[in-house]
This record gives sequence, structure tokens and C-alpha cells, in this order.
Amino acid sequence: MSQPSGDIQSAMVRLLYRQSHGVLFANFVIPVAVVFVLRHSTYAGPLLWWMALVYAVTLARILLSMVFYRYESSATPRAWANRFAAMSWVSAALWGWVGSTALFPPGAEWTAFACIVLAGMTCGAVPALSAQPRIYVGMVLLMGGPFIVHNAMQPEPIYNVYAAFGIAMIVVNSYFSRVTYHTLLTGVKLRFENLALIGQLEHERDRATAADMAKTRFLAAASHDLRQPVHALGLLSASLAAVAERGDVRADAATQISQRLNGTLDRMGGLLDGLLHVSRLDAGLMPARRRPLPLGKLLADLRDEYAEQARQRGSTLRVRVTQAWIDSDPELLRRILDNLLSNALRYAPRSRIVVGARRRPGAIEIQVLDSGPGIDPSQQALVFEEFAQLLNVQSEHGLGLGLAIVRRLADLLGHPVTLRSTPGRGSNFSVTVPLARDAEPEAPALTSAEGLAPADLQARYGVMLVDDDPQILAALGDLLAFWGHTVYAGATVEAVCAAHQRARIAGPAPVDLILADFRLAAQVTGRQAIAWLREYLDTEVPGLIVTGDTAPDRLKALHASGLRVLHKPIAAPLLRQAIVETVRGGVTAESAHSG
Repeated sequence: MSQPSGDIQSAMVRLLYRQSHGVLFANFVIPVAVVFVLRHSTYAGPLLWWMALVYAVTLARILLSMVFYRYESSATPRAWANRFAAMSWVSAALWGWVGSTALFPPGAEWTAFACIVLAGMTCGAVPALSAQPRIYVGMVLLMGGPFIVHNAMQPEPIYNVYAAFGIAMIVVNSYFSRVTYHTLLTGVKLRFENLALIGQLEHERDRATAADMAKTRFLAAASHDLRQPVHALGLLSASLAAVAERGDVRADAATQISQRLNGTLDRMGGLLDGLLHVSRLDAGLMPARRRPLPLGKLLADLRDEYAEQARQRGSTLRVRVTQAWIDSDPELLRRILDNLLSNALRYAPRSRIVVGARRRPGAIEIQVLDSGPGIDPSQQALVFEEFAQLLNVQSEHGLGLGLAIVRRLADLLGHPVTLRSTPGRGSNFSVTVPLARDAEPEAPALTSAEGLAPADLQARYGVMLVDDDPQILAALGDLLAFWGHTVYAGATVEAVCAAHQRARIAGPAPVDLILADFRLAAQVTGRQAIAWLREYLDTEVPGLIVTGDTAPDRLKALHASGLRVLHKPIAAPLLRQAIVETVRGGVTAESAHSG
């Protein structure tokens, strides 16, 4: 029979000691009855000595129980069980002396009395000692064995019956002890399983509560952070209107307002991009495409992009460029480093920030160090959780998604991320990237309209535009027209078709692209709108979907459509590039999603 382990074994030993109280009580009461019955039938001396020994052993067992309850942790469960077994077996041997009828006068009636006493003791010990079956088996053998041997050696047949009864008593009680043991063990296991289940439920409850509180903080932060650029847009719009009312719009004033508008939109776009990245990770739409790439170029790009931001925040940024080649996905690794560096600028203002790389066996550890306030050890486990925001009143709070995105992107790439921080002495975030086995030239990637050829910038297309938001429809239509495209716009497919038919009356009205919002009125989707317009045109015109939806299931559906998808807000240069690439067939099923 296999032994239970760990906490279960400890519980079974505690059960053994707790249930032995009845046996100890019997060892005080039954000797009195035995002495009373035999007081005129045998020598008083041996009988009293036997009674004294039984009481002495019983007192020792009581003392052992008291020590166990007070000092249980001082020894292993098996050691406490062995001590209990030794005392129980000594007591059983004393009762076995009664069973050998050494204290009884000869006669079948006295043997019957001994049989009754032993049967009561062995049966009563079943529930008390079955938590440890080996203890019970040893006890019943020591108690009943002498009785069986004594009766088996007698010539009269009646004694053989008593011997058989003793054997049956041992076998039956041992069986019931085994059954009781399994019942007790099952009960203990169920209790621990219930406790574990309760612990899991409490843990999940705490997680749900923490998530609810985190999302509440997130909504408050999102409301604040989105109100700020919206407020700035309102002020800039008022400034633009005031300049227009003067009737004398200077180029430098218009350029300044335009730059501020773009800066405000970039800030709002950065906030929304964080949400989009989380949703795309949830939907599994950010596959890792690792390849050899030069780390030095990546670090130099970071330096060029963030140097001005660091200066504006009163920080000094130092980037140590390396010549190493690494094996990673350039886009995803760049997002990791962007988030780490943005985090350092946000939470460690007016500090010294260093970005560098240390060689490790077969890898490069890219480090982002700052001399900011550092992170308390109690908060370090939380910084990679979604919506987590540290209690640093001196810093600018974001949505609490940056480091959560870092962790998930690093897990996707298989790049370990570590944090070392000391309060008051700064933080060190690092990501370990494997070295590339073979360096190879990195293919240039177009990331903005600046990468388009002059001929592409001069291209003029016919664009069907579907969007049920009148403000976006008007603004996007005006922008496309400003770029020289012919626009057939409407809030519905029917309105777009009507606009196109009106244009055909005046002359040729070619259509090179269908640009549709994903969520239209009357439960119509952009995919459906593109399909219906293609049916109207009777040709497979390239389609481009614009969406602000970040739900993972919707993103999966869009990815499966094979259409290129742009996520709001969209920078004008990227929209212009996407239009050119889509019309010219520069989009494939694998690269069909931008943003």
C-alpha cells in the first residue's frame, strides 16, 4: 500500500492522534472491569501489576499526544507515527498478556470472558488507528496472537473454536481497518482538493478584482490622455479659424499650426496604437519573421528619432552603436525598443538614459538604462501587466500598455526580457537577442510616403469612397481630391454608385480603388461594400479597408479577407503610400495589414 505524501500524510497523522482519545479512555476503564471480575479468581499481585503497567503506558501515550499537539513541526509525520506505533504496540502486548490467560484461572468460561474483552478492544480500535493501517495490524496481532496460540495448544475442541474465533477477529477487523483507511484518505484528499479549489477561486477573484481596478484606472488614464490632444485640436482649430478670419494667412503661421496639429495627432495615434498592438497580439496577427539584421543601424535610428524628445524632457540620451548582427524580426524588435525607450523618457524625466549592447554567449543583451527614480521591488512584478501604472507623481502617466506589449512581443520572438531596478538609482530593462549566424544585407523597407518615387506621387486615380461618418467622408474626400484623385464618395454603396453614374454622364469615370470604412450603417461591413461595388463595376477593383475596430475576432476576420487594412488614425503619408501600393498590386496576403 503506497504511502500518502506531503500535506496529506501530515493530515493523516494528525487524524491518528486526534482519534486515539477513545482508545486511551478505554485503556483506563476496561482494566478496572477486568480487575473487578477477576478479584476473587486469581492472584491479586500479578493482576495489579498488569493494571499499573497499562495505566503507565496510557499516561505515556497521553503525554506523547500533548507533545505532538505542541511541537508537531519539530519532526516529520513519519517520525510522529513511529512514536505512536511504539506506544500502541507496547499497550497491545500488555493486553496480549490477558489474552494468553496468564492472569485467568483455567476454564472455558474465563476464556470466553477474555475473548469478549479482546474483541471489544480490537473492534474499538478500528476507527481510532486506521489512519495508519500498519499500526492497527501490529496492534491486533500483538493483542490477539497470544490468545490464538494459547487456545490452539489446548486439547479440548472448545478451545479450538476460540482460536478460530481469534483468527476471524484479526482478519475481519484488519479488513475493516483497510476500508476505513481508504475512506479517511479519500476524505482528506477531497478536503485538500476543496481547499486548493477555494484557493484558486480566491486567486481568480483577486485577479478579476485587480483587472477590474486596473481597467478602471486605464479608462481614467485613457480619458485624460485622449482629452488632452482633443482639447489641443480644439484650440488649434480655433487658432486656424482666427487666422482665416484675418484674411491674411501667412505661410509661416499656417505651417506652425499644421506642425502642431500633426504633433497632436501623432500623440493621439500613439495612444491608440498601443490598444491596436494588444488586440493584434490577442488575435495572433503579429507573426514573427526573424532574419539577420544589423543591430547598429537599429540603434542609430533610435538615437536619431528620440534625441530631440530627450532634449525636450531635460534628459540626456546616449546610444552606443555596435557592429553586431542579430537574428530577430526588425519591426517587432523595433517596437520593443521603442516602448522601452519611451517608458524611460516618460517615467524618468530629467535623467541620463543610455542604450547599449553587451555580448553574451551566442547572444546580445540590448539594455535601456536610466538614472531615474527606479522601481520599488513590490511593483517590479506588476510593470509588465496590462494597464499597470506605477505610483510616480513626478512622471507622465500613459495607458499602462507599453511594457505589457514589450513582454508579449518578446515572448513571441523568444527574446528574454529582464528588469533590474533599485529605488533612487534608476532602472535597467534588457532584451536578449541571439546573434545571427550569417550576416546578410538588409532589404530596405518603405515606411512612409517619402519612399515613393516622384512618378507615384503624381499618380491620379479614380477612388470610390464609402464611409458613414459625414465628417470623415468630407475630410478624406477633400484630401484625396487635393492629391489629384477623382473621388466618388457616399455614406452607402447606393450613394457611391449614384455619384459614379453622375460622373459617367459627364465623361469617362474610371475606378482604380475602392476605399471603405469597415463598420458602415445598417450592419454593412466594408468587405460587403467592396464586394457589392465590384459587382456593380463588373471587375475586381483593388480594395482598401479603413477601421478603428480593435476587437481580436474582427481583426481575424479582416485578416482572412485578404484585403489590405489600415487602422485609424492614419498618417496622411502612409495613406498615400497604401493607395499607390494597393492600386499597383504591391500588397500580398501576408502583408495585407498596416498600422
